[in-house]
Amino acid sequence: MSQSNQSISVENLPTAKQLKAELKSIRYRRDFRKVLRNTVSSLLVVAAIAVLISMLFLPVLRVTGSSMTPTMQNDDLVICSKRSDFQSGDIVAFYYNNKILLKRVIATAGDVINIKEDGTVFVNGQALDEPYVSEKSFGECDIELPYQIPDNRIFVMGDHRSVSVDSRSSKVECIADEFIIGKVIFRIWPWESIGTV
Repeated sequence: MSQSNQSISVENLPTAKQLKAELKSIRYRRDFRKVLRNTVSSLLVVAAIAVLISMLFLPVLRVTGSSMTPTMQNDDLVICSKRSDFQSGDIVAFYYNNKILLKRVIATAGDVINIKEDGTVFVNGQALDEPYVSEKSFGECDIELPYQIPDNRIFVMGDHRSVSVDSRSSKVECIADEFIIGKVIFRIWPWESIGTV
């Protein structure tokens, strides 16, 4: 072999500055991939925790229909708190016929409820003060009144009494504890109505 074939051209060798720049670029790409991987992993963990919390402790529900107007409007988004100690006036979410309904607690186990023809509601002989109801109505009521609420159940009614199908109807009746999702505590949509319910 000739001497010229064995020699390497010095002109083709990278300079120290070019080598440093290339090493810096390789390190940057490696660090960037590592940061990206860590960021995506963190976001997935946060998303999974958020979904878990919302499913187990604070479900987010969308209001459909007009049975709770004027308190809640169609398409409002609300957050529920998983609880079981309900009081008259609380708004609860519960399962009914593969749907989730939102209604107001009127009476709890052991209470006696009566509804007059003009829509005035009495619990244990006392007329309820219901500022959340814009117009009283007897509505769809086919239960025998006065009515005593059975154990482990609540009596619910919608705020829009003339259109709401609720515990006044034998179709719905009183709601058993196992069907209750929780108490509606906060509205998150629309923006102008954000706040406690």
